[in-house]
Amino acid sequence: MINKAALLAVLATTLLLPAAVVPPATANAQTTTASRQSPQLVVEAISPDVPREPTTEIKISGSFTNTGTEALANLRIRMRYSSQPFARRADMAAYQSGQGLQPTTWNQLNVPQVAPSAKAPWEFVSTPQRLGLTRFGVYPVMVEVLDPIGQQLAVQRTFVAYMPKDVKVPRTRLAMVLPLIDQPRRADDRTFVSDGLPASLADGKRLGNLLEIARDTSSAKGLTWVVDPALLDDVRALGRAYTLRTKDKSENRPANAAAAEWLGDLRTALAKPPVVATPYGDPDVAALAHNGVDDVTETGIDAARIVARETLGRDVLTDVNWPVNGLIDYDGLDLLSTGDVATVLLNPLNLPPAIPPATTPDASATVESVNGPITALVTDTALGEIIGADTSAPGAALMNRQRFIAETAMISSEPVPTARTVIGVPPRRWDPDPAYVTGLAKTAATLPWLAPATLDAIKRGKGAPTPRTGLTYTDQDRRKELAKPYVGSVKRVAARADLTAAVTTEQDLDVFDLAVLRLASSAWRDRAETATPYVKQVGTAVDARIGKISITGTEQTQIRTLAGKNGDVPITVHNGLGQDVDANQVTVRLKVTSDQPRLLKIEPYEAKDDPIVLRGGQNRTIRVPMTATTTASGQTTVTVQLTTADGRNYGRPVELTVRTTGYTGIALVIVGAALLVMLAAVIMRVLRRRGTRRASAATVPPRRASAPAGTES
Repeated sequence: MINKAALLAVLATTLLLPAAVVPPATANAQTTTASRQSPQLVVEAISPDVPREPTTEIKISGSFTNTGTEALANLRIRMRYSSQPFARRADMAAYQSGQGLQPTTWNQLNVPQVAPSAKAPWEFVSTPQRLGLTRFGVYPVMVEVLDPIGQQLAVQRTFVAYMPKDVKVPRTRLAMVLPLIDQPRRADDRTFVSDGLPASLADGKRLGNLLEIARDTSSAKGLTWVVDPALLDDVRALGRAYTLRTKDKSENRPANAAAAEWLGDLRTALAKPPVVATPYGDPDVAALAHNGVDDVTETGIDAARIVARETLGRDVLTDVNWPVNGLIDYDGLDLLSTGDVATVLLNPLNLPPAIPPATTPDASATVESVNGPITALVTDTALGEIIGADTSAPGAALMNRQRFIAETAMISSEPVPTARTVIGVPPRRWDPDPAYVTGLAKTAATLPWLAPATLDAIKRGKGAPTPRTGLTYTDQDRRKELAKPYVGSVKRVAARADLTAAVTTEQDLDVFDLAVLRLASSAWRDRAETATPYVKQVGTAVDARIGKISITGTEQTQIRTLAGKNGDVPITVHNGLGQDVDANQVTVRLKVTSDQPRLLKIEPYEAKDDPIVLRGGQNRTIRVPMTATTTASGQTTVTVQLTTADGRNYGRPVELTVRTTGYTGIALVIVGAALLVMLAAVIMRVLRRRGTRRASAATVPPRRASAPAGTES
């Protein structure tokens, strides 16, 4: 392995060395071998971040690793640079891709040999003065490894920003927006359908890393967090006893202590920085607007405010919205405006300048909605890519950090008279390296051309706003939304869930509001199959709740007998939602209709116009008057339906059979005939008695006169 001290000594004394001469046969063999071995060149350090004096030492160091199985000999490591700064940011992008401006001036050192799997360190030291850097700007620097015939084996392109101490420029306001957004893990509020959340909260995992960033940057300036309250709600639910339901089984699990700890730590970390809340569940607003699901978005904004307050213990911003991928059309914007959204965070492709600008435009703009003007904050694509960059490869963190310094310096060096605001937003569900992101936040606070700012502090720039074309939303953007069939299934579940809300006690959030919002999450884009179990579980839970409010004892096979031409039929309504929760009180109406109104008429009855109010576990019996319109006996089907206060059917209708006997008319005939017979008998008896008395009087002999005393008869 090459000796580092010896190599550095060679570097310090070697500038513009000629290439080593190697016989052609040897060179060709080495070229073939080298091409197979893919050696690795890593830039490991560049210091300082911003040289301010002409004589300040600039050190660029790293290593070259022979990843092959054969030794590499007679290599050259060369640093190329230019004393001319970039004129535009577009030139920087072209340079990084290997096109456009290429540095020509170079320093070089020789590497005699690098053994297989060995690492050769290298370092270049110079000053702005020796490199010819004279003015504020960004300069290209390229490090490459060449084989003996001058073929490039590896290359790294980077930047050096130089700002003389006496240079003064308007500080660019930089807002870094950090998302804390996941995917829904629950279906209804009590049931988890995915078991991935506990692992993601662990140290070194995605949500664990985001917590670490929040803790390490809690006092940093210029950071704004965008949080989905549904994630916080899921973690809160995980910190209590919960149910996990998979395809094959359902199991009860104890409270997860790590989840409760994670939420407590996040609450502490986010106590001070501004926090923007997405609508609960981060719904796909554009898809909802295009499929006629209009009320979910406003509900999501209200729910976000409530849940975020409960979980973070503080108020959050809900009047700022970041649409999926920063893209929205006017239909979606109108939905957001009805939820009192006043500011939207947009991708520059969604609100492009009318004419390609020569300099970086200010982030602030205005778009019109159905409810008036809305502030649009347009993000910077390059800065977003840098913040969310994958830094897992060796040296990637440093190279992206150096690009961050260069991009912001380039913006501030542009010839504009006033300060501007730029915004960097990484991908929505990024998986960051905590050390890298924390380092960027600290670096931003030290750069002399930046002024860190938060979203809530951003105001329109003093200069004339950049003219923009208006919202641009392509067919390709629309195809990326939640698919129409999936949104249709969510819409159907939401309609049934709305019935349960219509009959229960009024509250801030209805029973299934949060569950429906989780189904509408943007996380399900291109993942409808993954979301299907959630839709099914929520639908089952909704139907089960609807079924607990029912009409009892009215099976179709049961026959109710109406003894006579009219009478009352009892119908009992049952509330089986439980007895210990005030929200379990329901208010319904009863609708009873005759399938043959010409034969059986439903008379006005109690609770037809007045609601039936039932607390959990209660029954109430309604006596419904019915009248048969014929004296003949028979049977008629009656349909009994519970409804909401506004007349929507609640649950399935129930049918019962009412039999009419016609007994009332027959009974009158019988009674009438009996009365006539009885009356005739009475009359006959009276007449008989009178006739008997008269006959008796006619047959009695006359009484003789008495003789005087002493007279013989």
